[in-house]
Amino acid sequence: MTELLLKNVRPYGEGEPVDVLVRGTVIAEIGPGLTADDAEVIEGNGQILLPGFVDLHTHLREPGREDTETIETGSAAAALGGYTAVFAMANTSPVADSHVITDHVWRRGQEVGLVDVFPVGAVTVGLKGKQLAEMGTMAAGVGQVRMFSDDGHCVYDPLIMRRALEYANSLGVLIAQHAEEPRLTEGAVAHEGPTAARLGLAGWPRAAEESIVARDALLARDAGARVHICHASTAGTVELVKWAKSQGISITAEVTPHHLLLDDSRLETYDAVNKVNPPLREASDAAALRQALADGIIDCVATDHAPHAEQDKCCEFAVARPGMLGLETALSIIVQTMVAPGLLDWRGVAKVMSEKPAAIVGLDDHGRPIAVGEPANLTLVDPDAEWTVRGAELASISNNTPFEDMTFPAEVTATVLRGRVTAREGKAVGI
Repeated sequence: MTELLLKNVRPYGEGEPVDVLVRGTVIAEIGPGLTADDAEVIEGNGQILLPGFVDLHTHLREPGREDTETIETGSAAAALGGYTAVFAMANTSPVADSHVITDHVWRRGQEVGLVDVFPVGAVTVGLKGKQLAEMGTMAAGVGQVRMFSDDGHCVYDPLIMRRALEYANSLGVLIAQHAEEPRLTEGAVAHEGPTAARLGLAGWPRAAEESIVARDALLARDAGARVHICHASTAGTVELVKWAKSQGISITAEVTPHHLLLDDSRLETYDAVNKVNPPLREASDAAALRQALADGIIDCVATDHAPHAEQDKCCEFAVARPGMLGLETALSIIVQTMVAPGLLDWRGVAKVMSEKPAAIVGLDDHGRPIAVGEPANLTLVDPDAEWTVRGAELASISNNTPFEDMTFPAEVTATVLRGRVTAREGKAVGI
């Protein structure tokens, strides 16, 4: 049985450094001065040990756009970012609306072995919003799909969404909604506000998101089902989610690192690397989202990692594809926006990046406490490090990061999946 010894680490950044001995796939001992003759040793030098991160919202592009990302390269990016589990969205080509595709995604992720890649099934056939996909066969397949989303498109028909929620409730799975009323965003490319008006960019109003959030909260209430709001981006969404939770509605929400850090002032250059859906909002929205994450109104962080080919970004803003990379920069942005200002401590980071996302989708072996007998899915972080983002040096095939040349605090130095090191000192291990 293999052993791994993490020396001089601080679980959750608390107390004096201890050693953590992993035997096989679980944590065997925690304490000072541990030894193991045949163990692989990682010297932590007082660094912070956290549960491995879980991302509920990742685009890995396989099958169909392997020129922009593959399950292998996306898994490497995830491991380097401290993730041990990611959920791969269904807007592939072909769409993941059958167990054939979702089973392939699961199997391929296991073959690569750097993170657990959980397939997300489409809610509707072809993401067209007209006919429910075979959610039951996907949930029962090898991939055991536990979350369904038409992300990139809203399930805009209220009757279809109600039926999806009812069906999901009977299956014990989750519907994750891309909240966007399409009749309010036709032709829209940027947040509807003074910046877009001045720059001559068609506006994407807050109401397009908020109206769907409100509607789906009520539909979930009536169906007795759970609904998850993808990439919340407005202060109004925060208030609606807060209200829904106060009413006992089973609703959760995620926020992306880029919506916590960036705002629509980035659009001044017309650089399409800043085009994302939902769009970057105003600074007041970003501030509201940060506070909501700290307060637990927004439940978790999700990257919405969205690789794109150069030709899909280096073009006119209006025709560029929306999306940006996120897996390798997520932790550092959370440290900058949430830890440095005192909105979250390291326990809080573990909660929003690991524990809550794992709980939302019912994962049993991720997001677990750092304790003896628990699965050894772990992330080691150097809180004192600084690093500068270079898109060409990231593990993804694409390099569409809006954080190019930005310097961030904190760095993942090692990631462990079930006792096996998958990333160490900036390199994915095993590929």
